[in-house]
Amino acid sequence: MTSSPTPDALLGPADVRELAAVLGVRPTKQRGQNFVIDANTVRRIVRTAEVRPDDVVVEVGPGLGSLTLGLLEAADRVTAVEIDDVLAGALPATIAARMPQRAERFALVHSDAMHVTGLPGPAPTALVANLPYNVAVPVLLHMLETFPSIERTLVMVQSEVADRLAAGPGSKVYGVPSVKANWYARVKRAGAIGRNVFWPAPNVDSGLVSLVRRTEPIATTASRREVFAVVDAAFAQRRKTLRAALAGWAGSAARAEAALVAAGVSPQARGEALTVEEFARIAEHKLPEEPSDGPSDGPSEESSE
Repeated sequence: MTSSPTPDALLGPADVRELAAVLGVRPTKQRGQNFVIDANTVRRIVRTAEVRPDDVVVEVGPGLGSLTLGLLEAADRVTAVEIDDVLAGALPATIAARMPQRAERFALVHSDAMHVTGLPGPAPTALVANLPYNVAVPVLLHMLETFPSIERTLVMVQSEVADRLAAGPGSKVYGVPSVKANWYARVKRAGAIGRNVFWPAPNVDSGLVSLVRRTEPIATTASRREVFAVVDAAFAQRRKTLRAALAGWAGSAARAEAALVAAGVSPQARGEALTVEEFARIAEHKLPEEPSDGPSDGPSEESSE
């Protein structure tokens, strides 16, 4: 058994600013860096994420380590993925200094999260992260796809992004992120975060989004890629009916209509009205490619792939 962490192990406002000054770190807008400076907010995030003592948590974008320390208090192990050279270099020392009894339970991966395909140690069971708004959705979807062992996710994102992720069919903000996140998990808003808990304070509010992975994947014979291709096409021209919006995907408006009718979806419907299951059914009913007219001396499209 390890001894419990000291009460002051988490970073406060003065600690964060001092660390940043020592490292010469200035938060950049380019990477969407806003560091959490409130220990109570960190504890709230960990509590909302329902981190358990047997969890192996992966954190994306740990920054100076505010949330990392909170996660280490509660989880069995924490692996942090950090792209920034200076922050990645400094984080292990911060963990060792403030929570030495848990340092051996921490691992760092110095990489762009979008390029991570494996993690050291046991497979992650939870993902908890403060994600920059400009990469939040692609990073989240990449991690859920790459690490199917992740059962529970809690991400802090820009409030607008949180609304989109958690939106249901019929909502004005329901779109590609909503459907794709729902492919993997049950998604819901899990709270709001004020601006004053960050340094520097952002110009937008933040929200927590909870994702609990589906115990049974969506029942479909279509692949994820095939389903996501329909989703992308449907929302690329979201004001159009699906018959028109899916014409490019299907090969023609008539072929799109045939796939929609076969899937039990009205050709006059719009993407924002459909569930992920309905998108999957449409993907299943895409008609095979029509053979090209006339003989061809060159290789076929299929054989050249």
